[in-house]
Amino acid sequence: MTRSVQRFVNSQPRRIIAIRREDQSVWERRAPFSPSNVKRLVRSGVKVIVQPSNRRAYPMQSYISAGAVIQEDISEANVIFGVKQTPIDLLIPNKTYCFFSHTIKAQEANMPMLDTILTKNIRLIDYEKLMDDAGNRVVAFGKYAGVAGMINILHGIGLRLLALGHHTPFMHVGPAHNYRNSSMARQAIRDAGYEVALGMMPKSLGPLTFVFTGSGNVSQGSQEIFQELPYEYVPPEMLRKVAEHGSPSKIYGCEVRRRHHLERKNGGGYDPQEYEEFPERYISTFAQKIAPYTSVLVNCIYWAVGSPKLLTIPDAKHLLLPADTPWLPKSVGAPALPHRMLAICDISADPGGSIEFMNECTTIDTPFCLYDADRNKDTKSFKGPGVLVCSIDNMPTQLPRESTDFFGDLLYPYAEDIMQSDATKSLEEHNFTPVIQGAIITSNGKLTSPYEYINDLRMANTRSRHKVEGSDQQTPVLILGSGLVSAPVVEYLSREENIAVTIASQVREEADALAEKYGVNAEYLEATDEAALRSLASRARLVISLLPYELHGTAARACLRARAHLVTASYVTPPVQELHEAAKEAGLTFLNEVGLDPGLDHLLALECIHDIQNNGGRVDSFVSYCGGLPAPEFSDNALRYKFSWSPRGVLLNTISGAKYLSKGQVVEVLSGGEIMSTARELDFLPGFAFEGFPNRDSTKYAKLYGIEDAHTIFRGTIRYKGFAECMKAMQLFGLVDPNPHPSLHPDGPELTWRQFACELLGLTDATIFFENLKGRVVERTGQAGATVLESLGLLDDVAIVKRGTPLDTLSHYLSKKLQLGKNETDIVVLRHEVGVTWSEGRRERRDVTLSVRGVPGSHTAMARTVGLPTAIAAKMLLDGEIQERGVVLPFSPVVYRSLLSRLRHDGIVAKESTVKLN
Repeated sequence: MTRSVQRFVNSQPRRIIAIRREDQSVWERRAPFSPSNVKRLVRSGVKVIVQPSNRRAYPMQSYISAGAVIQEDISEANVIFGVKQTPIDLLIPNKTYCFFSHTIKAQEANMPMLDTILTKNIRLIDYEKLMDDAGNRVVAFGKYAGVAGMINILHGIGLRLLALGHHTPFMHVGPAHNYRNSSMARQAIRDAGYEVALGMMPKSLGPLTFVFTGSGNVSQGSQEIFQELPYEYVPPEMLRKVAEHGSPSKIYGCEVRRRHHLERKNGGGYDPQEYEEFPERYISTFAQKIAPYTSVLVNCIYWAVGSPKLLTIPDAKHLLLPADTPWLPKSVGAPALPHRMLAICDISADPGGSIEFMNECTTIDTPFCLYDADRNKDTKSFKGPGVLVCSIDNMPTQLPRESTDFFGDLLYPYAEDIMQSDATKSLEEHNFTPVIQGAIITSNGKLTSPYEYINDLRMANTRSRHKVEGSDQQTPVLILGSGLVSAPVVEYLSREENIAVTIASQVREEADALAEKYGVNAEYLEATDEAALRSLASRARLVISLLPYELHGTAARACLRARAHLVTASYVTPPVQELHEAAKEAGLTFLNEVGLDPGLDHLLALECIHDIQNNGGRVDSFVSYCGGLPAPEFSDNALRYKFSWSPRGVLLNTISGAKYLSKGQVVEVLSGGEIMSTARELDFLPGFAFEGFPNRDSTKYAKLYGIEDAHTIFRGTIRYKGFAECMKAMQLFGLVDPNPHPSLHPDGPELTWRQFACELLGLTDATIFFENLKGRVVERTGQAGATVLESLGLLDDVAIVKRGTPLDTLSHYLSKKLQLGKNETDIVVLRHEVGVTWSEGRRERRDVTLSVRGVPGSHTAMARTVGLPTAIAAKMLLDGEIQERGVVLPFSPVVYRSLLSRLRHDGIVAKESTVKLN
């Protein structure tokens, strides 16, 4: 250095920076500057303090030799450089910090650190936002994230394929951190590629296709490693062809850009400028056009909030279901692949981002997990179902020296500009270049103007969680109703630590009992009080309505106002259906018919029907029955029935109309009681005396089930033999009338069943002898009818609890009179008979039979088969597995298959058999 330069340096204020010790992960061995970078800084007159650490890839002696000062105390420095986040208690006030803060998307885990940075008046410069005029990052580890990620996934593929029964050359590729440098890893991959080229890949695997998203530094780094294999690149439109007919002696690569999978929601097409400004106008077709033909997805794209996701949770469920794709090899004696997609290397490592189901990163300690169609994650085995995922958020640290060299060389040109920062002075007193200015997240105790949106994001995240007092980090769920069906719903959801359950009921004692048993909250609610209902719904993210179905419209309106999802176990009512467009516009799902009937009947029907259709068969007929009954030994009353769900619903069904298709003819049964005359014997379960009658409108299921060519479509209700005759007697007597009766007004004079019977018979003297009264009943209903009414106590001199109408009054009475006893059990029986014609003319009948028995002292069979699927569906909706918006039915394969899978896991399993018809 010449004397004039030396005098100039000595005249400048001493610039002091610090390189802090990395303590975010035991694997973190990188540094923001290498010793060679430090040497250049020292030569230019900068004092560089390096916190001691024996974990860095470059030893302390290398920094000492470069001229750095090794010391623990770094408070002397104005600017402190690091790599990853700084622990809150180690942040020094009034300093400038440079590191990857992971705060620009309001990442929840780092918000306490951001708050501390603001409180301590720290100027935060985030490497992630150092960008040039074109919006490209100028400082990043990206290339080595791609390099390490690709090495890791090749290592993982070897282990995954071995677990599936296939030895491959990839077995000899190790994880990235096993190699001294990337050159050694490249040699191992070249060796594996040589074996691939020699034809040593099992033919049963078929051609492997690697899809790389993006073209930036991360993608380029991963493709550099990929190109050590015998590769051939193909455009996205040829991906299917090579997946079907490609050579197993090479590996196919495909680079996917935005234009290949993004298109306008309305009208199609892709405009890059419009997408930058309005990403919400676009959807991704990746899951439909590219993912089905991808063996390994290497995801390298940056995902911004509001942008379309590459793979949603429903997309993943569809891709990971057992494949029936004809081009997947099925070699004799070789194990078949479960589906085309084998692995995902999510180098972007953005939880819940472009790959939605990856809501947490893997780690270098546990680099892989198997993710299956039911959202299970297995980190302990390579053998189970699903796709292998590697999503390490600090991959470059597996190649720490090369990463440090690469990053430090990129950062060095901006160091001089950064070092002018004095956090005690305002930004206006500095003259930062646009690159640095644009990366300043905080300054002088507040967010800078480009990053004020972080506050809005934080508020939005808080609203989306709908936090309630006492439920930190929990998602609040409101359950309306505390009857028998509610208990399994509460039990299932209360297992989840991240869900806060509240039961709301007008029967406070029932709600309190459930709350105490399962450790949840209880609230009093009159369901017809819409204001109170809205208030409770506004504190929930999801509402489950187990109220009588006529109240679902009220619940749906409250959910719409409160911006809460809704789940019901009942048929869609017209008031709910009317809200379809409004719910869709609000981004809400009103999911219905996920109980037993409707619910399980749909799931089992669709599973059977779709299996037939996928294998080339035609459904000619569909006959279904379902019912909940007391176990035979407890059917000890005239009705041979006891109530395990809404009594009103049971009685109302007996006077409702019905419509079905029989051998090509539409048959209509009028409402008012005619349906009881259509009951017929059922003999599909030997030893049970069943009868059945039609239920509602069966004809609409031709379209809903996709069986428009069927000549017979019938859905019915199961009861024990004799039920229909008993109900006809009560109908004839006027006890199932849904219209108001003046004598049953709640505010009217007291009334006994005997007095009411006399009124219905037109008798003015209620003191008539019992035998004479019974004789008049026989005249009206017949001897059997009189016996039924007498045995049920409907001619006794017992006070009535009046509920306005005969039907509601009788419902209340029978709910007490015909209650399942404490040690009594019930059964649920469901039966589908599906007529099939195969392409060669062969005909058969597929029978699906489900029988579930309640457990004494626990849940009834009805409660389990209604409550459990309702709870599972609610959890799927909360987890994002169901993303269809508006008024929705569970008819999508990715929905009903997952529901059935989880119900089978909980012991609800149907039996299927086949009967040949020719």
